[in-house]
Amino acid sequence: MNNNPFKGQRIEFHILQPFPVTCLNRDDVGAPKTASVGGSTRARVSSQCWKRQVRLEMHNLGVTLGIRSKESKTKNLSTYLAKACVALGADEEKAQACGEKIAAAFSNDTLFFFSESEANAYAQYAAEKEFDATKLNDKELAKLSKKTLDPAKDGLDIALFGRMVAQAAELNIEAAASFAHAISTHKVSNEVEFFTALDDLAEEPGSAHMGSLEFNSATYYRYVSLDLGQLSANLGGAQIADAVEAFTKALFLAVPSARQTTQSGASPWEFAKVFIRKGQRLQVPFETAVKAKDGGFLQPSIKALTDYLAKKEQQAGSLFGKEREFTFGGEDETFSIDTLVGEIRNFIEAKS
Repeated sequence: MNNNPFKGQRIEFHILQPFPVTCLNRDDVGAPKTASVGGSTRARVSSQCWKRQVRLEMHNLGVTLGIRSKESKTKNLSTYLAKACVALGADEEKAQACGEKIAAAFSNDTLFFFSESEANAYAQYAAEKEFDATKLNDKELAKLSKKTLDPAKDGLDIALFGRMVAQAAELNIEAAASFAHAISTHKVSNEVEFFTALDDLAEEPGSAHMGSLEFNSATYYRYVSLDLGQLSANLGGAQIADAVEAFTKALFLAVPSARQTTQSGASPWEFAKVFIRKGQRLQVPFETAVKAKDGGFLQPSIKALTDYLAKKEQQAGSLFGKEREFTFGGEDETFSIDTLVGEIRNFIEAKS
């Protein structure tokens, strides 16, 4: 959009969120993920893990999302597309052939991110070709997809997280949201829980099963940047405020789902600095691990976070580009997530 009123503007979320005994995100051997930062081992939750949970929470909030699937041995993508063809009158055999042809145009063992509107448009195109798969053209399908996609209607997650289609690069969409891997603000050592399980029907005493699980506890720093200019472009300038509200609420609610039944981690945000600003993105590295003080890691983490942001704002001067600043979990205990969402909506609606 040439007249994009949000060009160069972003919302930055700097979130501190402590968790007790948990394994929020597992590696290939089932242990909590870690990373070395500043020479010390930190707990880590991957950006992909938290992004997926944000998508699920947006769905729970009533947002219609896109669909991610690929053509594999189970033919997930082609089967979904075939059902759309059947709904328009195709018989099962022709519908499956059309579904496979359409899937092959976009997915070569890679996930394809598409909307329900696009799927219905593909089926309508196939109907116009009398559900003859040999008459379906890849380039025409790509043009149809580009014309049909309306992220504000049924693909907000496509607008937020982007789309890459290697076989049809013209369908690529730049992501508006950037997620960093969440890291603990302090040193962490994974611990091991040894457990046993009893057989209710066993006549002899003793364990029927033994095992072990790794866990840790950590105060995480989460950094998320939402490019309002890119989001506005992806949505065609429509419903920006609604999209940001859904995203912000989902960001607040989302918690990784790993081992929630055995190592519940249901801790909310404790503190957050939120900026609306222009200029270079600013992420706090927490290179120096904080040390426990005043009963835990939260308070020294808050001080390290706010001191760093204040220092960088001063150093950047006019290039910092701050337009709004909000503090969640600070001295004003009446400042709720609803207050934050309302303030951001007011800013966006005034700019629109």
